[in-house]
Amino acid sequence: MQDNLNQMAPVSSLSVDDRSEFIWKCYAHVVGAIFALIAVEYYLFTSGVAGNIAAVMMQSPLAVVIGFIGLSWAAGHMAHRLQSTAAQYAAFAAFVVLWAIMFVPILGFAIVYGQQRGVNIIEDAAIVTVLGCAALIATVMITRKDFSFLRGVMVWGFFIAIGLIVASWALGFNLGTWFSVGMIGFAGVAVLYDTSNIMHHYPQDKYVAASMALFASIAMMFFYILRLFMSRD
Repeated sequence: MQDNLNQMAPVSSLSVDDRSEFIWKCYAHVVGAIFALIAVEYYLFTSGVAGNIAAVMMQSPLAVVIGFIGLSWAAGHMAHRLQSTAAQYAAFAAFVVLWAIMFVPILGFAIVYGQQRGVNIIEDAAIVTVLGCAALIATVMITRKDFSFLRGVMVWGFFIAIGLIVASWALGFNLGTWFSVGMIGFAGVAVLYDTSNIMHHYPQDKYVAASMALFASIAMMFFYILRLFMSRD
């Protein structure tokens, strides 16, 4: 959190107008990334590429779960280290494509699940994700509290999650409903942490990297909310 490589002043020290501009740039980029992700998913599924991707990835479902957690961690990690705006955009674009690929198997199952039950489970999960993230973001913006202390919780949560996934593979037990609930909580903590960093700690030139970190947490929350909804039966 505090290990940014450039020397620009943190956003909390800027004028009200500059700080507001930075924050709105971040949220605009998050929304743009969501639409970009939807566009990539649309292409993958309408072109038939998604079927080939899912066939390969579902040979190791636990690797997909680990990959999703690792991808979210990597995005947050890189957000504090990328210097130039061009590098930030390049990394963000690459991560959006990788997230789109990682989403393919669960979205494919969700489409079939919804068709069998006459529901749009993807839309339901998206609505819950938006409402949950909006509430968490509003909490930070209204209280203006610095949630950087949550970094330790996130580090421990990351290693516990990886440990549980490895244990489930080694011992042969399933990661059930409570794992999804726990990961939704972990993603919620990450949203608080990332939003707090946007309001307090990122330098003015890192609005793209800040957006990437927040988008990673939102994407992870959606993944596990969708997983939870699909496990209800």
